[in-house]
Amino acid sequence: MRVDLFAGIPVRDRATAVAWYERLFGTGPSFLPNDAEAVWEIAEHRYVFIEVRPENAGHAIHTLFVSDFDSRMGEIAARGLTPAKRETYENGVRKATFRDPDGNEIGYGGMPA
Repeated sequence: MRVDLFAGIPVRDRATAVAWYERLFGTGPSFLPNDAEAVWEIAEHRYVFIEVRPENAGHAIHTLFVSDFDSRMGEIAARGLTPAKRETYENGVRKATFRDPDGNEIGYGGMPA
């Protein structure tokens, strides 16, 4: 069974959000389906999209678990973003949480160092 994922993030302003997510993901959107959305394919058949929905902006919480946590954090830092919060859990799993301009949380998790 194949599963495709579209994880949505409500934002107030598309242009502002696109600029921020380009820095987070290191690339422009994979496609722009309409004037209110922008979509990034973060892995095969797995997408994160922003959508202009001001009444809901700031309420999304997503975590992407990646195998290249350290290099990913370095790449994101080189693009000028720093996590709002860093955590290491008792089992050694690490998490860095970023907040977009609307306050939405998007985290990256990684295996113990």
